[in-house]
Amino acid sequence: FKRARECAPAIIFIDEIDAVGRKRGKAEHSTEYDQTLNQILVEMDGFDTDTNVILIAATNRPDILDPALLRSGRFDRMLLVGPPDKLGRHEILKIHAAAMPKAEDVNLEELAELTEGYVGSDLSLLCREAAMLALRQEGEKVEMKDFREALRKVRPSVEENMVSYYERISQRFKGGIKVDPASLMGYR
Repeated sequence: FKRARECAPAIIFIDEIDAVGRKRGKAEHSTEYDQTLNQILVEMDGFDTDTNVILIAATNRPDILDPALLRSGRFDRMLLVGPPDKLGRHEILKIHAAAMPKAEDVNLEELAELTEGYVGSDLSLLCREAAMLALRQEGEKVEMKDFREALRKVRPSVEENMVSYYERISQRFKGGIKVDPASLMGYR
């Protein structure tokens, strides 16, 4: 944090923020985790719009984050990055299949259609598995049958219930906690 302030403008990116940002008092060694989280919160409070430092974090477990991280002035926005759509999967498949020798019957658009719920790493593995199947059969090119066989082995990482779960969490944290305006009557 100190270095980012010295080198501003800067971006701090914390991957897997849930490792140090889980709800206080819930961790196995909660004293150390709590102290680390408290220090991060203090550092975050030291940023304002004039510091030219942006703090970004990623997690696949927003449900276990300490609420103090998500209040206004700290992490103000939550962005759900869901699995790629058919067009996105097609583009990812083109990248991972670009260097492999493919037979004329390989249809990446069809594969994109068949890979609902697959993320980039799944699609990369699918291409590698198809290539390995072709090599084992001593084929010179990867054929569509190799991809179909690979689809039986490589399963998607994302299921529909997971997407809806994360969408609900995203809505829960959008703009802070929902408050009934009527409950604020009489308060100024």
